[in-house]
Amino acid sequence: MTKSVEPSPAENKKARSELDRLFEEFLEYLEIEKNCSPLTLRNYKHYLKRFSVWFKRENSHMEVEKMGLEQIKHYRVFLARYIAHNGKRLSLITQSYHVIALRSFLKWMIKHDYRVMAPEKIELPKTESRSLKFLNTEQVERLLAQPAIESERGLRDKAIMEVLFSTGLRVSELVSLDRNKIDLGRREFGVVGKGRKTRLVFLSERAVDWIKRYLASRKDRWTPLFVRLARKPLETMEPNKVRLTARSVQRIVARYGRLAKLPLEITPHVLRHSFATDLLIAGADLRSVQEMLGHKNISTTQIYTHVTNKQLREVHEAFHGKGR
Repeated sequence: MTKSVEPSPAENKKARSELDRLFEEFLEYLEIEKNCSPLTLRNYKHYLKRFSVWFKRENSHMEVEKMGLEQIKHYRVFLARYIAHNGKRLSLITQSYHVIALRSFLKWMIKHDYRVMAPEKIELPKTESRSLKFLNTEQVERLLAQPAIESERGLRDKAIMEVLFSTGLRVSELVSLDRNKIDLGRREFGVVGKGRKTRLVFLSERAVDWIKRYLASRKDRWTPLFVRLARKPLETMEPNKVRLTARSVQRIVARYGRLAKLPLEITPHVLRHSFATDLLIAGADLRSVQEMLGHKNISTTQIYTHVTNKQLREVHEAFHGKGR
């Protein structure tokens, strides 16, 4: 019987460095050639690092080029049983993100003449379709009425939520806004969104009014449109700590959602959904809504077409059979 020979520490180190080198080259490709956003790069790095740690632990004898469906099956089991820091298992959608990152990496390897398994062979986890959460007009007004505008904090929070509902901005887009880049007279500004896609964004008169009130209350000269409220003067703070973070905005919106006693958890994305559905119910066409949301593909915007069911029924009743 042949005795198996364990790889030496030097060989293990070589295998590790080779896989990590490939991941690093792939991430550079996403950054330079695909022009992916820092957030996308961070997510891909996170998902691929988790795969790297698992692969080197479970398949120390194997090069990634030799990986097959058997290894993928074990990795999928690992993801399904993985317990995160919060004590919970990874959701199906999060597991899908891991698999998507791995498939993208394999596509890149094939493009660069590496002999690896076809990424199409790796199926994505089947996830339940998520219901679209949005607020109706009355619920939006209840939410927007919650901030106590007599205080500096309430004035800022009111402006934040008015801008979110007026524009449909993603929270990352909102916190990146600078006040010198917004044309309040024309009620518009440019934004670089997901996938580095640029678009023109329009503000309602109401949102402009609240932005002006909020800016008039500020005594600082910092560039960010929305800033933190600190105990010490903003002028004494470091520039990179002044801007409000996406997580802070999420907490702000959720808090006012609870105060308004709304029947669902309120997030900035719920306001984005509400913006889109409000436009469609009022008669806006899908292509225009696609442009305003910054969606690359119309198929992404089509998740909102459920709100047109009422209009379709009205069209059917008004016109069906009239030519007989």
